[in-house]
Amino acid sequence: MEEESVTWRIFSMYMLIVFFMLIASGAFAQMKVTQFNAGWNSANEVSWVMDLKDCNTYSYTDIATDTDAQTKHKIAVIPTIIIFKDGEEVARFQADLSFKMVATKEEVQDEIDNILMSDF
Repeated sequence: MEEESVTWRIFSMYMLIVFFMLIASGAFAQMKVTQFNAGWNSANEVSWVMDLKDCNTYSYTDIATDTDAQTKHKIAVIPTIIIFKDGEEVARFQADLSFKMVATKEEVQDEIDNILMSDF
């Protein structure tokens, strides 16, 4: 009887761990970060975007060659960083008038963390 109870506890803990892993991986898989910029503004490219944590998808869109993306996402100034969740824009960070990103890596990461925490 005691052996059955121990086995049940181990199985329950295992299932709980698997459950939390599935929830966490599902939340992370839904996050996408895209940097919109243009080749002529490469000096102001935001190099730290690829270092952001808890996102599985990162992309770079050159609006000089992909004008449809510029129109679709209403990019007015570059660089612009947009965070998408489930394909919908949930946060946007834009450069100032000198085409330099105003937001810091920490501010963008904090926003990603807040979005993920709102799922729980």
